Amino acid sequence: MARRLQDKLAAFFFEYDTPRMVLVRNKKVGIVFRLIQLVVFIYVVGWVFVYEKGYQTSGGLISSVSVKLKGLAVTELQSKLQVWDQADYVFPAQGDNSFVVMTNFIMTPQQAQNYCAENPEGGTCKNNSGCTPGKAKRKAQGIRTGKCVAFNSTVQTCEIFGWCPVEVDDNIPRNNLVEEVNASYMKTCLYDKKLHPLCPLFNLSYIVQESGQDFSSLAVKGGVVGITIDWDCDLDWHIRHCKPIYEFHGLYGEKKLSEGFNFRFARHYVENGTNRRHLFKVFGIRFDILVDGKARKFDIIPTMTTIGSGIGIFGVATVLCDLLLLHILPKRHYYKQKKFKYAEDMGPKAGEHDPAATSSTLGLQENMRTS
Repeated sequence: MARRLQDKLAAFFFEYDTPRMVLVRNKKVGIVFRLIQLVVFIYVVGWVFVYEKGYQTSGGLISSVSVKLKGLAVTELQSKLQVWDQADYVFPAQGDNSFVVMTNFIMTPQQAQNYCAENPEGGTCKNNSGCTPGKAKRKAQGIRTGKCVAFNSTVQTCEIFGWCPVEVDDNIPRNNLVEEVNASYMKTCLYDKKLHPLCPLFNLSYIVQESGQDFSSLAVKGGVVGITIDWDCDLDWHIRHCKPIYEFHGLYGEKKLSEGFNFRFARHYVENGTNRRHLFKVFGIRFDILVDGKARKFDIIPTMTTIGSGIGIFGVATVLCDLLLLHILPKRHYYKQKKFKYAEDMGPKAGEHDPAATSSTLGLQENMRTS
């Protein structure tokens, strides 16, 4: 038993096995083998190296966006003209990755804490029993007092305590500065996908149009537009080739539960010792700026990894051809005999010669005589 274990350990540590190679002259198998190798070669070179840049390492992107808006707007409210600048219609005042441009508003002036009739959106009533004191519905603008009062000549609503008069809106009308961008260029350019793709000055109507929406309807009810700045930089080339690509997307689909985009803000003041406010319901276009990208550069580690993987894939050709040769072709049994050599576990007895060794020796002597 010990002797047997010793022989196995000796065979494990001191013997070397090498594959047996058989040269097969078969046109079908040869063509299949070369075609598979050609496909693997095209995949490794064309797809992995050229398209996927398998010889480069890539890194993420850290971005910072700064936005400035310019322009004036004029409105006529109660026969009074008013000019609005960026301090009035941009929220927040310092635009960052997201900002809103006001395009429409509803003003409820001189509101004060008082008792008044609720807006019909908060619920209507016929008598006081329909107005529970201290309650408020979802769209209510104040707390109910328990009285049912006239909102107008045809509608009765619950009296509330809150900011009066209530708001009524039922009748709403329906650094990317790359080398090419310098001071003189900035004075004359305006972004256009074809003519000026690198100009960082945008016309709002053009952005909305490129996002697939209508500016006229969007300005009335508001909406959300996404601005994507995509950087794809190959640092193996000069940095001037690293340029941004702008894309614009409408972030609201056609089916929406809450149409448009709006919010409210108030301007408070004191008049005759009473706190009052002007309430504004603002409709605007919200712009969300999304920056994405990556940078790539040559690295020996991914290059060697890709080459090693490609060499390993070439082994697929051998596996498929062996499958065809040993299991599908009509002469598969003949090829099996040529490919595999079987040896018995027991060696020759004492005084006997090994036939295989004798045959090999005779074959070697015969070759020597021939040469």
